[in-house]
Amino acid sequence: MFFILSKVLGFLIPPFNWLILWIFLALVLKSEKWKKRFKWVAVCWFLFFSNPYIIHQLNLQWQVKPREMEAGETYSAGIVLGGFVQHDAKNNKAYFSDASDRFLQAVRLYKKGHIQKILVSGGSGKIFYQQYKDADFAKEQLLEFGVDSADILIENQSRNTFENADFSKRVLDSAGIKGPYLLITSAMHIRRAEKVFVKKGVPVQAYPAHISALDFPIGFPAAIIPSINSLNSWENLLKEFIGLQVYKLTGKA
Repeated sequence: MFFILSKVLGFLIPPFNWLILWIFLALVLKSEKWKKRFKWVAVCWFLFFSNPYIIHQLNLQWQVKPREMEAGETYSAGIVLGGFVQHDAKNNKAYFSDASDRFLQAVRLYKKGHIQKILVSGGSGKIFYQQYKDADFAKEQLLEFGVDSADILIENQSRNTFENADFSKRVLDSAGIKGPYLLITSAMHIRRAEKVFVKKGVPVQAYPAHISALDFPIGFPAAIIPSINSLNSWENLLKEFIGLQVYKLTGKA
């Protein structure tokens, strides 16, 4: 129920959806006063949420900064969270998505000896269509990258971050692999993920991957010209912020 509710309510998070609502109200309302008000709401809403500078600064504050591993720093396992796979149902194929740096960092850390095993946690985040599993695809790719099959663990049933932690704990406990572990996921997501894993009793150290915002100066034109990418970035940030608050309220983080 929590999973389905989160997916349904997720429709309310994107600022773009609200922008469409304000425009719709401005067009269909009969009251000229309210039509005018919603026109201004739509304009101000668009200018704020499409501003590249605002969301860039907020993303820098939210995402966890990159981490350098020290010489000799090793962990019994690296836990890689799914979400880096996209599936083509028509052709029955899977491909890496733009979050695939999670996967690449796990392989790099394994090859350099910082993690002894790789646990990929992730099923399908879809409500109804559950044919493809992120972890299954990731295992195939790990083998192609030369990772020893004995060092690969997967759990392909989780659908959200809480289930990532729950099912990963079961796999690690069953395999007798003691922590602490290295938690590998996107820098925007790892703040929430780390709290959920720790709350679940899984001792982890955060390793941010897929850095989405770099600390560089933005020129004046670029800082004020509206960008559709900014609206998408707002959706990702709000998803993480609201998700963390909901997890805290429900005792999951």
